[in-house]
Amino acid sequence: MADPAAAALVADLPPLPRRTRLGTLYASPIVQVVLISLVCFCTPGMFNALSGVGGGGQVDPKAANDGSIALYACFSVVGFFSGSIINRIGARLAFSLGASGYALYMGALLNYNIRATNGFVVAAGAILGCCAGLLWTAQGSLVLAYATEDQKGRLFSVFWIVFNMGGAIGSAIETGLSWNSTSNTVSNAVYIVFLVIGAVGALIPLLLVNPATIVRSDGTRVIPPIHPTWKTEFLGMWHLLKKETIVLMLFPLFFCSNFMYTWEQNSFNGALGTLRARSLNSLLFWVSQMFGAAVFGVLIDLKRFGRRNRARASLAFLVVFHMAIWGASYHKQRGYYRTPDGASVPRIDVKDSSYGGFAALYFFQGVLDAVTQNWAYWLMGAISNSPAQLARLVGLYKGIQSAGAAGAFAMDSALTPYMNELAATWAVCATGLLFAAPVVHWRIKDHTEDEIVVVAEPVMGGDLVSVSSGEEKKHDEAV
Repeated sequence: MADPAAAALVADLPPLPRRTRLGTLYASPIVQVVLISLVCFCTPGMFNALSGVGGGGQVDPKAANDGSIALYACFSVVGFFSGSIINRIGARLAFSLGASGYALYMGALLNYNIRATNGFVVAAGAILGCCAGLLWTAQGSLVLAYATEDQKGRLFSVFWIVFNMGGAIGSAIETGLSWNSTSNTVSNAVYIVFLVIGAVGALIPLLLVNPATIVRSDGTRVIPPIHPTWKTEFLGMWHLLKKETIVLMLFPLFFCSNFMYTWEQNSFNGALGTLRARSLNSLLFWVSQMFGAAVFGVLIDLKRFGRRNRARASLAFLVVFHMAIWGASYHKQRGYYRTPDGASVPRIDVKDSSYGGFAALYFFQGVLDAVTQNWAYWLMGAISNSPAQLARLVGLYKGIQSAGAAGAFAMDSALTPYMNELAATWAVCATGLLFAAPVVHWRIKDHTEDEIVVVAEPVMGGDLVSVSSGEEKKHDEAV
């Protein structure tokens, strides 16, 4: 069934501007996705670099945990409605507002490092949660909307690689500035550098072109998800869940996708490593994300196998991979436990003989996270091609994902035993994959019908005109 709002918008699509070859390249999906990736490189990428060392770079994770609880609690609420908000204010403004919250949070952590008061961290976390809901929903809906059906895995992997390069480079900065430090808390210089990079990230959205003038690689135009009233958007969310009831089965997968970070970053890397070991591990973690996304993005889009077969094979692989990683994590977890002063064992340094196994496990935890999240986005892209529907799906994804993250950080803030945290993490990941199986079996098809297809065709003089399926008009007939 066609999306009525999208159908009504076809007639209002702006004419494609005259562009030089360089201008056409700049307005291509791949370049625009790279720009979107750079926004996230500078903002959540730097945030991830601090998260990767555990506790936001602090030896005591209490303040960062409280800030993260506020962040993800607000994120979970805003995430449910962020697709509707973005459809009203536009993606570029959503990116700028979303990115600005990360710079504020970096400033709050800098303030905590100087004054050791966590009120500002919690407030900044709540504001960041609202901002992040806008940024991530705009990112997900546009990246999926810009890709053709056979490019969704690869185009999203491009984003994931560039975005996680931010975490990797941020971690490299941490490692370099902290290598000879005897403290287990990162310095003010690290927070200042990340604050400046985050501020730059809030300006990059000004370079994005209007999504309504984007032409995909197969010649079709992107229909931006614009709706006239809030009522229409809320009804759209209701109709999405009513029409695609099976999407409810993906909610446990959405919930687990960020739940695993808390045990990995705080209760494993943050608890066991010295500052330079944690920083180097964080670098390896985000590099592994790039590696995992690159390999998965190519394999999930292989044309020689039908999409249904790829969905089933990838699900089987994820089940085996999760069991292997959490099994290895359980083996490691048996050797230490939580005490009032942290882990029950001495911290591991990069010069210790046990560092290799410690770093290798953290590396593969990063690969697991990248593959799991890329797979979730790929499933959403396989369910719909409509930008409006994708905005709603991604909004649901980020909202439920953030609710899971808030719960995990609350569990850590309450000083839950490390083994209990690991058991909960393993359980929610297994449940997510179990509930996703019916979606893979019954809902994923080899092709998804576009609700509305608008094709851009070349005309005399090098211009492009819009042609919508079902109402095709040749250019010579129009004139």
